[in-house]
Amino acid sequence: MSTNVPRYLVPFHPKRIPHHFVDVLIIGGGIAGLRATMAVDPRLSALVVTKDQLKESNSSYAQGGIAGVLAPDDDFASHVADTLSAGADLCDAKIVEMVVREAPEHIRQLIQWGTVFDSEAGELTLGREGGHSHHRIVHALGDATGKEIMRAMIKRAREELAAQIWQNTFTIDLLTHEGECRGALVWNKYHGKTFIWAKQTILCTGGAGQIYRETTNPIVATGDGHAIAYRAGAELSDMEFMQFHPTVLYIAGSSRTLITEAVRGEGALLVNAHGERFMPDYDDRAELAPRDIVSRAIVDQMDKLSHPCVYLDLSPLGPELTLKRFPGIAKSCAEFGIDITRDLIPVRPGAHYMIGGVRVDQEGRSTLPRLFASGEVTSSGLHGANRLASNSLLEGLVYGAHAGAAASAAALEEPDCFQATPLSNPPIDEHDEPLDLVDIRNSLKSLMWRAAGVRREGEQLRQASQTIDRWCHYALARQLPDPAGWELQNMLTVCRVLIDAALRREESRGVHYRTDFPEMDNTSWKRRIDSHGELTE
Repeated sequence: MSTNVPRYLVPFHPKRIPHHFVDVLIIGGGIAGLRATMAVDPRLSALVVTKDQLKESNSSYAQGGIAGVLAPDDDFASHVADTLSAGADLCDAKIVEMVVREAPEHIRQLIQWGTVFDSEAGELTLGREGGHSHHRIVHALGDATGKEIMRAMIKRAREELAAQIWQNTFTIDLLTHEGECRGALVWNKYHGKTFIWAKQTILCTGGAGQIYRETTNPIVATGDGHAIAYRAGAELSDMEFMQFHPTVLYIAGSSRTLITEAVRGEGALLVNAHGERFMPDYDDRAELAPRDIVSRAIVDQMDKLSHPCVYLDLSPLGPELTLKRFPGIAKSCAEFGIDITRDLIPVRPGAHYMIGGVRVDQEGRSTLPRLFASGEVTSSGLHGANRLASNSLLEGLVYGAHAGAAASAAALEEPDCFQATPLSNPPIDEHDEPLDLVDIRNSLKSLMWRAAGVRREGEQLRQASQTIDRWCHYALARQLPDPAGWELQNMLTVCRVLIDAALRREESRGVHYRTDFPEMDNTSWKRRIDSHGELTE
């Protein structure tokens, strides 16, 4: 992979744009960002920057729930074992143990902060999802857990913490000086560019599902955090591991709505175009096998029958349980004339969760001094090569708390002698030929789906790498004026890193399946792949 990635996307001069000073800067307002904010010492100033509204994050769209050992017949060892098994021998066992053991307390804390989880007779209702050996998933509003958690956390952040929040503000780049992160350059339509200088910065920007044509992620999930960290010189890890959710509503012309794994946890079955159940032919756990196995099985059935999807059959649940447990899905499907109590739901896989990201330790420290990170933008070692269902919101909570506390402690040790660093980035000559950003973006998303989707093959990956390099050659060399261009440049950067890592890993493991290397190879590849940005100042 070529390395001609510009250090900064836009021109700037410190005498021509405003400056803002803060102790701790949190970039991203999902569950990880808000939890980090809540851990900042009240003696410090904290600022949360989000590129859209707070409610627009992967956290808000999470349906399934949060995994935690809460039932009498469950135990930490079982949750740890399930996580390690799903991670295909690539999890960091110490990190898994830490997160699993902290889970129950974080769930109880959410309840104290006003989150209303589903319950019966005063006891939490626990669901089960693929890869879990016990019922341990707390959920809310049936199938809208993320929405309820974010409601409670946003309310607390605004009313009790009086947190400073800048919404609809795009983070263009991290600012670095002498090999350390010093804050960020941001933009919004009201003030233009602004320098935010911070003692410590916490990156919580979420995922990158929008680099694929088929995805469950909201439109904001373009991998911005991954890209800005890479340009700043932070180490990324596990970038080949994009998890594909097996069951995404597939209707031509509609948005790709997630059909939560909890549906299968309650007893729904997968059938092919002939109405035949097929999962028992692929795995003894059938519909409750881990997501990578189910996704590959579905793609195999689609290929065998030359059909664009498979189907979910919810009839085993019965109409009463179906409507009580999954009201959001029922509403979404009803808009397309599907009654989920009696009709089959057409589904196919879609990009869902970016396992790779900024490499962090157990306190959320990245390899770039003064930069912390938490949530989906990170590679913590929790998920290994495949994330266990409902461990994502959990990771955001645990690592948000750790990163917030660690960044806060570091900021408290620094004196209050705020001053700007003399950074500048000169303008470059404009190009006469305009770019069709929409066309490049759509072409990129389609290419990634074909070459680096559920199934991958070396020659296809190499050709994709060459194509993306050509696009990067003329798209990254420009200083574009607004978020549409910056998002495309970030997506191109993330795709290059992902394709490179996928080419390097010559085996199949977890969500990374190479048809030319179909077996897992622990002798050569029981290790994580790191990707290094080119830091130049």
